[in-house]
Amino acid sequence: MVGRGPADVPLVCWFEECRKDSVPLVGGKCSSLGELINAGVRVPLGFALTTEGYRRFMAEAGINQEIKSLLDKLDAADMDALERTSASIRTSIEAHPFSTEIEDLVAECYRKLSLRCCMPAAPVAVRSSATAEDLPGASFAGQQDTYLWIRGIDEVLHHMRRCISSLYTGRAIAYRANRGLDDERMAISVGVQKMANAYTAGVMFTIHPANGDRSVIVIDSNFGFGESVVSGEVTPDHFVVNKVTLDIIDRTISQKELCYTVDLKTQQSLAVEVPFERQRVQSLIDDEITELAGMGKQIEKHYGRPMDIEWAVDKDLPAGGNIFILQARPETVWSEKQLAPVANAGASAMDYILSSMLAGKKVK
Repeated sequence: MVGRGPADVPLVCWFEECRKDSVPLVGGKCSSLGELINAGVRVPLGFALTTEGYRRFMAEAGINQEIKSLLDKLDAADMDALERTSASIRTSIEAHPFSTEIEDLVAECYRKLSLRCCMPAAPVAVRSSATAEDLPGASFAGQQDTYLWIRGIDEVLHHMRRCISSLYTGRAIAYRANRGLDDERMAISVGVQKMANAYTAGVMFTIHPANGDRSVIVIDSNFGFGESVVSGEVTPDHFVVNKVTLDIIDRTISQKELCYTVDLKTQQSLAVEVPFERQRVQSLIDDEITELAGMGKQIEKHYGRPMDIEWAVDKDLPAGGNIFILQARPETVWSEKQLAPVANAGASAMDYILSSMLAGKKVK
């Protein structure tokens, strides 16, 4: 572990030091990344400011009482008051610098990360990782912010504070108030992860998100970074893969008019128009689809449940080692529905198969 707080709790730690039971320390997103790394899945390198680091920062900023006072008198149904309170809290958090100790720890990790990536001031994604997100039954994912293509330690520290302040967006405050969740018990970790310079990116489900079919893997992809797919700004290419044989059993190549790439001058992510001649070109080659589906199958097997996965193909690396998993979380729609039996409890396996065939269902 990199730096330690009271009771030997680290302030900063590497992803590979995290496991799935590290959620109280590094939140759902970072603990999942650490679990994937230790399961042998290819994940971009990174480190995290832990929840102890977050609590240290908030205590040193001296604004916990101010935040509590503002939230205690807030009517979460009053949208104008909600946004004013959110803006006030976020401004206070972002204006306060980290302590020298935390700054030094983060700077040292960023220096080592850049060395491990063999590039100066490695471009990174700065991602919030709340302790209640990405968990079965929770809907916190996406409520805090992510900043892409950040370079340089000053920018990293600035965007880490922005991630922390995103714990107090109007949406997040209202969500916790409506669910009766105690703000004082909430904590956030911030992950700093090497950016995959994506030629193609998207999402993958190890269950069919439209009908709950667990015998297939579904992949949606577009050129560039995955923002266009996750945000729904484009209709992505759509592939359905047999989970057993990894054969592609269905494909839909969409007209992809927009993608996200990096502006080499500003080092920021920006939306650009896909050249007309590429708009109907398949964004993933078949070998990549098969390899990606195999990774999805491995991840599902490790977690023992259907998964929702974000991935990217890095154009700076050779084939065979250029597909990366950016995050993976349990699928929470179909996997938690109680499946109705198609045969009575005392039926034989053959009864089950025959009843499924008669019902027009795929036998899994």
